Amino acid sequence: MTGIEELSGGRPVAIVGAGLVGSGWAIVYARAGLRVKVFDRDPKITRKALPLISGQLARLHAHGLVAEAPAAILARITPAATLAEAVEGAFYVQESVLERVEVKRQLMIELDALAGPDLVVGSSTSGIPGSAIALELGLSPRVLIVHPVNPPYLVPVVELVPSPATTPATVAFADALMQAVGQTVVHVRKEVEGFVLNRLQAVLLREA
Repeated sequence: MTGIEELSGGRPVAIVGAGLVGSGWAIVYARAGLRVKVFDRDPKITRKALPLISGQLARLHAHGLVAEAPAAILARITPAATLAEAVEGAFYVQESVLERVEVKRQLMIELDALAGPDLVVGSSTSGIPGSAIALELGLSPRVLIVHPVNPPYLVPVVELVPSPATTPATVAFADALMQAVGQTVVHVRKEVEGFVLNRLQAVLLREA
């Protein structure tokens, strides 16, 4: 088996939150050969996700940024009607829902009720610390921040930020997964406001 097959065990990734960030992540995982299930609370957004992804893949292919046929990559991505359907059988969840603490916290509670014993959850949040959304749950040791640069299929840099409850094994797993799907990993060893990328970006914007 390849590295990514060893990590996934042949199981899919679940994308929860199918807007621009979630759809971008779906491309990253499907392009790497993984099966992807996409879910959003708003059925309209779920329905729009595949046409959006299809258009992005066509543009990437036209510019020589993906070698595989867009249709072959798209075939690995399927919509899910419910959160339970999206998570069923998944080895990893990429949370990309609305950037609000209460929304993300409620999702973590729901995932906690659905998760198998080895499910890892990465949050795409750009600034909310894991300690605000993922403590005091059975799932807490397997949740961390996996913050991309948007769109992640064009700018392959991702920050990994553990909460105080995240285990070293979870961080190591996320690091291996991100590298397997072509991301360059930046480790943020403790929770700081804005993480690293946003803090650097703020300096650059101020200077500009």
